[in-house]
Amino acid sequence: MLSVAAAAMAVNPNGGIDDAMLGRLRTSYKNDANDKAISNALKSNDINQLAANVEAKNQLDDNFTYRVKSKGITNQKSSGRCWLFTGLNVLRSQIMDEHDLPQIEFSQSYNFFYDQLEKSNLFLQAMIDTAKLPEDNETVQWLFAHPIQDGGQFTGIADNLMKYGIVPKSVMGETFTSSSTTNLRRLLSRRLREDGLRLREMAAKGAKEKTLMAEKEKMLQGVYRMLALTLGVPPTEFTWTRKDSKGNVISTKTYTPQEFYKEFAGNDLKNDYVMFMNDPSREYYKVYEIDYDRHNYDGENWKYINLPMEEIKKMAIESLKNGQMMYSSWDSGKFLNRADGTASLENYDYDSLFGTTFGMNKGERIRTKDSASTHAMTLCAVDLDANGQPVKWMVENSWGPTGNYNGHVVMTDDWVNEYLFRLVVNKKFVPADILKLKDQKPIALPAWDPLF
Repeated sequence: MLSVAAAAMAVNPNGGIDDAMLGRLRTSYKNDANDKAISNALKSNDINQLAANVEAKNQLDDNFTYRVKSKGITNQKSSGRCWLFTGLNVLRSQIMDEHDLPQIEFSQSYNFFYDQLEKSNLFLQAMIDTAKLPEDNETVQWLFAHPIQDGGQFTGIADNLMKYGIVPKSVMGETFTSSSTTNLRRLLSRRLREDGLRLREMAAKGAKEKTLMAEKEKMLQGVYRMLALTLGVPPTEFTWTRKDSKGNVISTKTYTPQEFYKEFAGNDLKNDYVMFMNDPSREYYKVYEIDYDRHNYDGENWKYINLPMEEIKKMAIESLKNGQMMYSSWDSGKFLNRADGTASLENYDYDSLFGTTFGMNKGERIRTKDSASTHAMTLCAVDLDANGQPVKWMVENSWGPTGNYNGHVVMTDDWVNEYLFRLVVNKKFVPADILKLKDQKPIALPAWDPLF
């Protein structure tokens, strides 16, 4: 039987908000002097501005035990290309150091062109591969919902750069569309959905695979034209003058993009690097692979080893000790003060402002889709205490030279525990027992996994 109090709180059996419940909700809001003062402030100001914890400001200095030097801050502007900027920034630091270059930035637009072309092919070929499945099949529905995007992750870096190479930014610069990708993504998505329907209709009428493949190539010609018109035509070779850090000319040579990559980088991005994830909602020390989460049809799916943060941070510290920046991905929308360039759990006090709590742990946030990797940045520094434990970290961002740290973000170790999701480490800094985990058969995850 219900208690008297429970009976008084009995809800509408239909699950809706009836007059009685609405009355109780209205009564629960006191609207006293404190509520009125807070409401007046919230109606006229940004929530984060009012929740900002003034005492937490200016408590993070820029002194670090290990810091990998770089030069120049990049800016992805109004695009989702953080993954590409981050991957190229990792290489840039290495190449500048190894080849005594004064400064260099690689063309993001060049690799983005081929990324969009490859993703278009991935979608169209997937339409052919799934042509016999009904249109309401979950995979088919997911493909139509996500025909193309400008976001990505490290396996896309590996597949793209190893296939197409790199070029200096002076060879293929940014355009309005490369810096503001929304309209291109929208129009490509519409074009691809229409072409996908066409391929499925042809298959349903009995078209052979050879015929479908030929039609797909015609469709890709249209995609190529859209990309060439908005981004420019990628060079197949170029002439570049190399200078040392003092500005002295070393050589002037003609390269293909692949030759340029081999001479100045040479990294085997597919075999020499390992991607790690911290996902406490799943079993640790296991390998996971997400279906269709790749950039090239003939490339690699997103595959990672899931580890506790303690294991991941050990490898990060070892890499930074040895002068190696790392590709990393974060939920950067949480507790990041963009104006200050700091990320700390103390940056905003939402609990006090709203008189409630936001208490989910990392695993719960992942399971409920409240938290996931949203932004890639280049991990470049760590500060250790007297016992060798990390206190704070720093990343090189791709939002231009903003904040108190000239385009870098300084983050507390507590924040890193909660909001770091992915880290890519050179395997020479990975302990043998962890590296051996790569031999496992991956646990397959669907494309619509919460961490996609």
